Amino acid sequence: MEMKPEMVGDALTRLKRARGQLGGVIEAIEEGRDCAEVLTQLAAVSRALDRAGFKIVASGMRHCQQAKEDGDEPPMTEQELERLFLALA
Repeated sequence: MEMKPEMVGDALTRLKRARGQLGGVIEAIEEGRDCAEVLTQLAAVSRALDRAGFKIVASGMRHCQQAKEDGDEPPMTEQELERLFLALA
C-alpha cells in the first residue's frame, strides 16, 4: 500500500517530533548527562514512535475498509494489517 502524506498526516507530525526527541537523547548521551534524564527522553521517543505506528496502521485499516465499501480490492488483507499491528505491540 502506497503511503501518502494525506493518509498519515498526524503520524508524520509524531515522527518528526520523535526525530527531534531522538536528537535530544543523542545530545544528552554525548554531553554525559544524568542517566535518568537520558532514559526519560528515550522513553518519550519510544512512545512517540509507537503512537505514530498505531496511527499509520489505523489509517491503513480505514483505507482498506473504504476500498471494500467502494467495491474495490483493498490494498492489504485484514491478516496483513493484523500482522503489522501486532508487530507494533
